[in-house]
Amino acid sequence: MAGITWHYVLKFIITGDAGVGKSSLLIRLTDQRFLANPDPTLGVEFGSKLIEIPEEGKVIKLQCPSPSPFPSDTSITRSYYRGAAGCLLVYDVTSRKSFKNAQSWLADVREHADPHLTCILVGNKIDLCNEEGEGSSNRQREVSTDEADEWARKEGLLFLEASAKSGSNVDLAFEKASCDILHKINRGVFDDNRSPGVKLSNPTNGSVALNQASNKQGCCS
Repeated sequence: MAGITWHYVLKFIITGDAGVGKSSLLIRLTDQRFLANPDPTLGVEFGSKLIEIPEEGKVIKLQCPSPSPFPSDTSITRSYYRGAAGCLLVYDVTSRKSFKNAQSWLADVREHADPHLTCILVGNKIDLCNEEGEGSSNRQREVSTDEADEWARKEGLLFLEASAKSGSNVDLAFEKASCDILHKINRGVFDDNRSPGVKLSNPTNGSVALNQASNKQGCCS
C-alpha cells in the first residue's frame, strides 16, 4: 500500500514504573525489534508508525514521544501528558508492585492529560511466564489476567496483555486504543482537528508507505 496517506495523527503517551518495558514497547511498535536494555535517556523524540483500522476505513499515524526519564519533574510531566489522545498504562505481569503503582500513574494521567483521553492498561512481559519459556528466563506471574481485567473495567480502561520481546499484542494495543479514539471522534467527544492530540492530516507528497500491522485481529468489534 505504498503511497497511501493518513486520515488522522494521534498522539500517544506510554507511562508506568521504570523497568516495565515502556521504551521496549515503543521500539517494538516503531522498529519491529526488541531492545533488551534500551537507553533510559532516549529523550522526547517522537516515534511514529502508520496503522490501518479496516473496520473504520481509516489510516492512522501514531506519534509517540519516548517515555520521559524524569517522572518526578512536574513541568516535564505536564508537557509529556499535554495533548495526548491515547495512553498505554504499562505494568509488568511478573511484578505486583508495578501493577499496584499503576493506580498512581493513572491518577497522574487523569490529573494532567485530556479528560477524554483513551487509556489502555497493558500487562507487559508475558513471555517471561509462558510455559514455553526457556530455562532461567521464566518468572512467576504475580498479576493474573482476571485481576487486571477486573481493575481495568472498574476504572473504565481498555486492557490486554503483551510482550515487547515477542511482539505479541503490541500493535493490537495501539489499534484498540486508536479505534476507541475514532469512536469518540465520531460521537463528537474529541473535536477533531481542534483537540491537541487529534489532528486531521492530508499529506500531498504521496510518498508515505503504510507499515502493515503483523496482528490482523479486529480491534473495533
